[in-house]
Amino acid sequence: MPALVKYRVDMVLMTLADIVAVTGGDPLLLWTAQGMRPGVRAWVRADAVAVACPELSRRDRMAVWGSVPAVTALLREALPEAGPTFRPIGDEPLITGLSDAVEELAVAGRFAWMEVTAPVPALVRGDPHWLGDDRAGEVADLIDAAFPHSYARPGGAGVRRWAGIRAADGRLLAVAAEAWSVPEVGFIAGVATHADARGRGLAASVCSFVTNELLATNGRVALFADYWNEAAIATYRRLGFTTRALGAAHWRSGS
Repeated sequence: MPALVKYRVDMVLMTLADIVAVTGGDPLLLWTAQGMRPGVRAWVRADAVAVACPELSRRDRMAVWGSVPAVTALLREALPEAGPTFRPIGDEPLITGLSDAVEELAVAGRFAWMEVTAPVPALVRGDPHWLGDDRAGEVADLIDAAFPHSYARPGGAGVRRWAGIRAADGRLLAVAAEAWSVPEVGFIAGVATHADARGRGLAASVCSFVTNELLATNGRVALFADYWNEAAIATYRRLGFTTRALGAAHWRSGS
């Protein structure tokens, strides 16, 4: 366990209402809280919040909110209690500042949280629709071929359902998953297109379908996007998604 100096935390948050009251309903923290399901813990200090959720999008994640000094003080208590597998995630300037302030932490990556709160254009290419559970094998084959590093996979924890587009001959050409959604935030993951079908707008089509489906029941829809994937980010922006720059930190080797 990292040798951090420990401080007293003012209180432990127990409800989503507490998180909303302190942060104004920050969507990243509400998503990480996952409805305060078993295993989730949240802490608050003056002007700082941390929410830790195990096995969220295949990682033990700790979303943080607040100023660098306040979050630094909070993490000195929350991180040792949560355990070294939990990686802080939050706004990029905050994560960068934490890596400077906490010797044991280093920036692990930078990426985008993209979200939308209003219906998006229905960019219909093909016939996007929800796939039955009996199509999990087809989805897995497409993910393995087109997006092998996807965090969302059929049967994975928190992965609820898949939408897809088929060719005229029945082949599955594009997919997107609803995964790790909460009432406040519908979440999209696992967007993949067969190599032979790229450049035809199928990813945009299946994403617009899933987005509008989720907006019917969720206040907003979000997803993660890597900065290197410029084509995907451009697609989401055309649909109306806005970008929030995030960072993640991890323990330095030997901490």
